[in-house]
Amino acid sequence: MRIVEGIGIGVLILLAALALLFLRRVVIARQGGTIELGVRLSTMVPGRGWSAGLARFAGDDLRWYRIFSFWPGPRRVLSRRGLSVDRRRTPDPAELLVLPPDWVIVRCISRQSPVEIAMAERALTGFLSWVEAAPPGESTPETRPYRYRTN
Repeated sequence: MRIVEGIGIGVLILLAALALLFLRRVVIARQGGTIELGVRLSTMVPGRGWSAGLARFAGDDLRWYRIFSFWPGPRRVLSRRGLSVDRRRTPDPAELLVLPPDWVIVRCISRQSPVEIAMAERALTGFLSWVEAAPPGESTPETRPYRYRTN
C-alpha cells in the first residue's frame, strides 16, 4: 500500500510541476509581443548548446525565458542599444536535431558578447525591424541589421 501511495505522490508532484511550467508560459505570453526563440548557450561543441525558449519584446529589451525553467525572470536580456546583426545562416545538420528546419540562425553582436539566436523565418522580419528601430543616434553603419552576411 505504501508503494502505491508513493507512486501517487510522485505522479502528483510531476503533474504539479508541469502545470506550473505551463502556467508560467501562459503568463509570459499573455503580456504580448512574444516569439519562440532558441538561444545558443554554449559553443563548446559544434551544433550543440541550443536551448528553447520564449522571447518577449519589452521596449528596448528582448527578454528571453527558458521553456523548461521555473525561474520567473528572463534568463537573458538583449538590449537593442548597441545590438547588431552580424550574419544569418541555416541550421547545420547537427542543429536540425534540435531546431525546426524552417528556422534561421542569426549571429548578433551586443555590448556584452556575441550571441546566436534561432527563430522562424517569419519572426526574423519582426526581429530585424525591432533592431532597426533603435532610438536616434544609436544606429550606426556597423550596427544596421540589413548589412549582414549570409552563411
